[in-house]
Amino acid sequence: MTTEAPSAQVLAPAPEPTGRLLTPALLQLLGALGQRFRHPVDRLLEARAEVQRRLDAGDGPDFPEATQEIRESDWRVAEIPADLRDRRVEITGPVDRKMIINALNSDARVFMADFEDSSTPTWDNMMHGQQNLFDAVRGSIDFTADNGKRYALGDDPAVLIARPRGWHLDEKHVEVEGRAIPGGLFDAATYVLHNAETLLANGSGPYLYLPKLENRFEAALWEEALSLIEERLDLPAGTIKVTVLIETIMAVFEMDEILHALRSRIVGLNCGRWDYIFSYIKRFRNHPDKVLPDREQVTMTVPFLRAYSQLLIRTCHRRGAFAMGGMAAQIPIKNDQAANEAAIEKVRADKRREASEGHDGTWVAHPGLIPLAMEIFDEYLHGPNQLDKLRRDVQVSAAELIEPARGTITESGVRGNIAVAIRYLAAWLAGQGCVPINNLMEDAATAEIARAQLWQWIRHPAGQLEDGRDIDLDRVRGWLAEALDEIRDDVGEQAFENGAYRQAGELLEQVTVDDDFIEFITLPAYSKLD
Repeated sequence: MTTEAPSAQVLAPAPEPTGRLLTPALLQLLGALGQRFRHPVDRLLEARAEVQRRLDAGDGPDFPEATQEIRESDWRVAEIPADLRDRRVEITGPVDRKMIINALNSDARVFMADFEDSSTPTWDNMMHGQQNLFDAVRGSIDFTADNGKRYALGDDPAVLIARPRGWHLDEKHVEVEGRAIPGGLFDAATYVLHNAETLLANGSGPYLYLPKLENRFEAALWEEALSLIEERLDLPAGTIKVTVLIETIMAVFEMDEILHALRSRIVGLNCGRWDYIFSYIKRFRNHPDKVLPDREQVTMTVPFLRAYSQLLIRTCHRRGAFAMGGMAAQIPIKNDQAANEAAIEKVRADKRREASEGHDGTWVAHPGLIPLAMEIFDEYLHGPNQLDKLRRDVQVSAAELIEPARGTITESGVRGNIAVAIRYLAAWLAGQGCVPINNLMEDAATAEIARAQLWQWIRHPAGQLEDGRDIDLDRVRGWLAEALDEIRDDVGEQAFENGAYRQAGELLEQVTVDDDFIEFITLPAYSKLD
């Protein structure tokens, strides 16, 4: 005899009017998910730590022997829904109300509403985000700014895809049997329970972007969880469609396996380039031969990133799945025409590379880049996508996937990392997870690159400035103090004191000094949120 799972317990009042989302049906579903998946998630996270120990001991990643048959046999993913067959330009952003309206009204084909790297996971943000998507799905979302300007949904909105949090993040305000529920399960279950029926009636469906997967086992666990949600909600199997971000260095060796584990519902893979660079630094942090140069030198044309992108295209198209390109983080620069033209030229070259190599679509962070990206993909796509571009010419070895980028480390690069990390973390701690800094839209992934490079540069002889000076902890501490002074001068004394800049600087120093590399900076930062 089986017993019904306990209902989830909510530990904090929901902000109005979002409390109505926490229905008994949702709490029962969350209870079932928490009871079934809390311990498996823990085991997967422990397995990540074991992989790190093997890499630290000198083992290199490779394509798994155990799954060779999956890679070599012929199979394809399930049919892709009609409204997801043309994804040539997607825009991404946090789940605040104005952003959702503007993104859905943009000319992008898809809007990815992000509960993860673009959003600070405060309880208010997560619940208001769910309410905003609830309203958007029903076409009733609107917003009035302080200046009286009103925003409302247009007649032909972009297709909506929600990105839940990764396996490593919990939702501490919701517990099942005394344990916090994995944040991604909370996000996915809440979104699907409240919106699947309306989305399907509107000719779309409950679509998700799944982040931070490391291997086939993590994909299989999402398959189990989404199947349980479908079963509980009486949805046909495979109703929930997913796109998976390949944004970890270990996942690139199991792309066939990830597609196979989710083959009844997966529609594509995405080159999550910023998290991928962070993952490369993180997993090879103790490998002195893989120290990367300044972040701006680590472009998609360097060996390990080019190999990753091309292998993703070949793998996806062989299986009938989309190969989505990466993010253009640039923001149009209004007051400097020369700088703006230089930034736009970088975007143009990047999008032309993606489209010409066979990607089916791409990401932008700012609506001002949509026309440029659309023009380029319109030129290369002779239909809704490029699934017929099989790239049989691509042959990528394990060694090519981990070949490092060569370049220099400069004082301005180190100082830039420090400044970006402080400014981003201060905004994140204040509740804003997507921040324009130096004409780039920064999210948690780029802050992770910045702090991971600092940690690695300090600990390896290869982490030396181009002029021969060592990057040691004292030098970084001095530059960190100077960065805080410069930020104070920039924002003013009152804004500095009212902001979280000092707290951000302390957090950055903490994770840089600690010899135990912190897996995600958002983990210690989350403990500082209400």
